Amino acid sequence: MKALHKSGRKEAGCNGAGLNKPLRSRGWARLALLLLAVLLALPVASPPAAAQEPLPRRNLFDYLFGGPRYERDDRYEQPPPYSRRRYDRDGSIIDMRPRPRRSTGRAAAPRPVQPMVSAAPEPVAKIDNAKQVLVVGDFMAGGIGSELETAFATAPGVAITERSDGSSGLVREDHFDWPGELPAMLDEVKPAVVVVMLGANDRQQMTIGNTKEKFRSDAWFKEYERRVTRLVSIVTSRKLPLLWVGLPSFQSPTATADAVTLNAIYRNQVEKAGGEFVDIWEGFVDEDGKFVITGSDVNGQQVRLRGSDGITFTKAGKQKLAFYVEKLARRHLGEMASPDVVKLDGSNLPALSSLPASPGQAVPTHPISLSDPELDGGKDLLGAAPLPPVLVETPRDKLVRRGELAPAPVGRVDDYRVPAVSAATR
Repeated sequence: MKALHKSGRKEAGCNGAGLNKPLRSRGWARLALLLLAVLLALPVASPPAAAQEPLPRRNLFDYLFGGPRYERDDRYEQPPPYSRRRYDRDGSIIDMRPRPRRSTGRAAAPRPVQPMVSAAPEPVAKIDNAKQVLVVGDFMAGGIGSELETAFATAPGVAITERSDGSSGLVREDHFDWPGELPAMLDEVKPAVVVVMLGANDRQQMTIGNTKEKFRSDAWFKEYERRVTRLVSIVTSRKLPLLWVGLPSFQSPTATADAVTLNAIYRNQVEKAGGEFVDIWEGFVDEDGKFVITGSDVNGQQVRLRGSDGITFTKAGKQKLAFYVEKLARRHLGEMASPDVVKLDGSNLPALSSLPASPGQAVPTHPISLSDPELDGGKDLLGAAPLPPVLVETPRDKLVRRGELAPAPVGRVDDYRVPAVSAATR
């Protein structure tokens, strides 16, 4: 039994030793493969020039054994901004590097489109006999006067005189009496054209004698029409061109309806007296005839024309308002509105180089008058002398004088002459 036990243990020991050899070789192989995989997974150090290459992705061993994390190096990822140097007049370098923007966390609001503002023309000196344009009225007339000065700044033959009162009208004569003040203004300025714009402040109660009439009553309209007629007659009785500017639309629908009614009174009385009514309504409404704050300016650009109160005008609105008046005023001003009008006096006359240097020297040529009729070859008008006789009569003369018609050419359709018969055909 002991022998049997020993022999069995020896066999088992022998068999165990034989089995451990392949197990050990397999373990070393696995370890070698593991080390090879780890070496392949390690990142290879690259120079800064290759830092912009795509970064390697993490593999399974990195996730299992905590491999390194690959992060971008901002020092090599984003190159410094390129900037061109600019030099100032004194030779110093102007820094053109872009400034970093601050993040506000929300999108910036779009900036409104700013209209192109043209540079104001350089004003020129007015000549002594420049034609005056007198602008009178309320605050809207004041805007017309200031923009007309800009429009005629380069015309030395036109001067603008603005006499306006912002709170005035035809209702409150106790504040400013236009029929009483206008004659003195006409005598002082002696205008060639008179521009009137009133009515924006007249939508209120009117005092007639000892009674007070409410706006839009029959008595109110009757008295208001009489006052408009009186003011118009002051200008037209002096044979002066009158340009009465109508009211525009307003943001309030009630005020717009009142402006339509007042414009009808202005147009009727002004045109009846021989003046001109300047209709500006279409310039400040949309296609449906409604009030607009933003619209086309004189250059066709979309700009803000009216103030936030829905009554006043912006700078662009005043320019458009004056544009309507300027077109009609130029017709009355004629050549004086041109910028080519100059003042000729002793300071700017051209030099007369053809005259002799000394007063005692004789003029080599005989003076000729520009109005001498002999300059064109004679002093008789055309037709005063009989016409020279015609030696050869034309077909027209033969037909008119003697009734003879010239024979038609041979072969023409109206040649009715019988051709002569030759001897060979007989």
